[in-house]
Amino acid sequence: MKQTLIFQENATPHARYTWLLDRLAGFDSLAIAFSGGVDSTFLLYCARQALGEKAGAFMVRSSLSPRWEQEEARAFCQAQGIPLTWVDFDPLASPAFCENPSDRCYRCKTLLLGTLQQAALAAGYAQVAEGSNLDDLGDYRPGLKAVAELGVYSPLREAGLTKAHIRQLAREFGLAVWNKPAYACLASRIPYGERIDAQKLAMIEGAEAVLLRLGFRQVRVRLQGHAARIEVLPGDIEKLAQPDLRSQVTKALHELGFLYVALDLDGY
Repeated sequence: MKQTLIFQENATPHARYTWLLDRLAGFDSLAIAFSGGVDSTFLLYCARQALGEKAGAFMVRSSLSPRWEQEEARAFCQAQGIPLTWVDFDPLASPAFCENPSDRCYRCKTLLLGTLQQAALAAGYAQVAEGSNLDDLGDYRPGLKAVAELGVYSPLREAGLTKAHIRQLAREFGLAVWNKPAYACLASRIPYGERIDAQKLAMIEGAEAVLLRLGFRQVRVRLQGHAARIEVLPGDIEKLAQPDLRSQVTKALHELGFLYVALDLDGY
């Protein structure tokens, strides 16, 4: 097996991709923890190139991911002819998660990946792989601790692929998600220490859906007490502040249950 390219900073994205396919081809079978985002979509594409039908897609269905994201993931797999296995997961059944401590992501990822791993192994897959990339090592990513503890494989990181590499290659390979904005789970909109419940998650999902339908591509609606703090790209702040659009958004968010609606002038 070839030596990892992760420390060879001058290796091209295509060289890393070639190495990645060779590495993936060494597995008997591989279950991809699929979310529909850029990284996991690219990894799933690569795994299918290397292993064909011996690579499968497993996606967790829970209140932490919006329905539109689940639908986009389903549509991609259908278009590619890839069977998608849904794994139902209820994070709100865990009191430790609902308490929303600072290690929330670690607790959630441990439960989520553990549930997915059980489903994949029961279906006969030898290994589970997830799509974190090299850039994630420089961010605060407590979920990566769970990945390591569970023995879930991170091939994109091992190949030294950054987010920019992945977007470049995904674009060249014709993957429509190549420029899809980054998205985090809905619980990340709730400040640490504030209890997470189904109503809050539904309010956040609904609020972000309103903004997405209005054409804003990168949005976050953060819950602060009874208020919604809206973040959009700096270039979109003036657009959202226009009286007609502002009135439309505030009316919709009030109907969802927010008492106050604020626009973060720092942007996303």
